[in-house]
Amino acid sequence: MVDVFGGNEAWGILMVATIGVPLYACGGGTIPLLQSWLMEGMSMGSASAFMITGPATKITNLGALKIVMGWKRFLTYILFVMLFSLVCGMIVNMI
Repeated sequence: MVDVFGGNEAWGILMVATIGVPLYACGGGTIPLLQSWLMEGMSMGSASAFMITGPATKITNLGALKIVMGWKRFLTYILFVMLFSLVCGMIVNMI
């Protein structure tokens, strides 16, 4: 866990943000998961990025967004969520 998601590296935060997109778990369900990952050495920035991407990419919301907005805006939304979680994770790691 430390090798992949630990430290102040942007790569680890981006990886966990990418994992958070298809692996949706509700906020209450992610807390025990993140607790165990934090105990294994995950950085706080990576944990915050996972908490942002999970609820923002709930499968029902993504389905509705794709139907209403189309593919281009759907992919723009996914990209924005990942970039926002990356920036927030980097800021949390700096604090």
